Amino acid sequence: MKQKSMLTALFILFLCMMIGIFIGGSFPMFILSYIFVCVIMLFLSLYTAATLHARLFRAFIYITIMILQILYTRLITFALGESPVEFTLLKITSTVIIMLPFLIEKLLFIQDKKNFYMPSVKDFTVVTYAQLVHDKNSILSAVQTVRKAGQAFSVDNLSRAMDLISDQQSSFRYVNNSALTKEYFQNAYQCLDDEYVYVILTASGSPVSDLISVFTKRRFNHASLSFDRDLKTIVSYNGGQNVSLPGLNAEMIEHFFNKEDASIYVYRLKSTREQKKKMIEKIQDINREGSAYNLIGLVFKYSRKPNIMFCSQFVYQMLKHVGLEYFDKRSTEVRPSDLIELDYHRKLEFVYEIKVPPELKGKNKSS
Repeated sequence: MKQKSMLTALFILFLCMMIGIFIGGSFPMFILSYIFVCVIMLFLSLYTAATLHARLFRAFIYITIMILQILYTRLITFALGESPVEFTLLKITSTVIIMLPFLIEKLLFIQDKKNFYMPSVKDFTVVTYAQLVHDKNSILSAVQTVRKAGQAFSVDNLSRAMDLISDQQSSFRYVNNSALTKEYFQNAYQCLDDEYVYVILTASGSPVSDLISVFTKRRFNHASLSFDRDLKTIVSYNGGQNVSLPGLNAEMIEHFFNKEDASIYVYRLKSTREQKKKMIEKIQDINREGSAYNLIGLVFKYSRKPNIMFCSQFVYQMLKHVGLEYFDKRSTEVRPSDLIELDYHRKLEFVYEIKVPPELKGKNKSS
């Protein structure tokens, strides 16, 4: 009876919170509510009597739901609700989905609904101690994962990631036009005699990279192209580095060094002069037509327009455009690590690695 009363009190609390958020809710209020509910569900997931892998899976589900909620509210509700009626309807949706984690918990994870109870501190102590004895290595791995997730979801990282989201209404329309200069293309065309195109994979330690790595569990979370070995023509889709709008942009190596353990791996792929020329011409077309960063595509694997892409999607698309792709996959599903892991025929050749120069160590660059 006591536990039932606790659940009833929680439900009433969240119902009042939802009404308050709907009436006067701003975007930050929605974000805080999503995070608050996610923390509660993480507590329930990690403190419940289940196997370690089951608890981690549930925690992963709720963190993913939180990210989807934030993306929906920012990129749909507060971006597309132009008229008062549309905005009100979208705001209702953003309010209702606050309770989505509780619905998921009820439908998917509470098997014995009749005997379901909130775990006590005593229960948690027993389960945790038993798990420590039974599976020490898994626990240590889980602790490491949680530690990395905690760093990735730090206030500073989330603030910078939200800045990227706030600065761009990009998953639906082109916002970046002519960011690449004439000088860039002059330098690119001067590289046609180089018989390779260069694929660059980066572990930059940027806020967005850290957040992505929590879910991909891959170290490398950014991909770029270059037409020269020295990376003077490096280009990709990115957040604009606080210089230009998100989308197709030239890149500078220095911007990748956000942490002391950041590193860049440079690979080369054999190419003809005609293939490189065709690729540069395609990039010119994108630069002229406009582009945008496919933030929604990172989650939903979808692009609304041809020139709305994320980094690895862009690299794969360019290689495929000239017949240099070496694996078959939907471009919206290509992760940066796929460019190496799916190279079964060893088309890529490792060239060199770049690490943080000593003079940059200790300096935290913005993403």
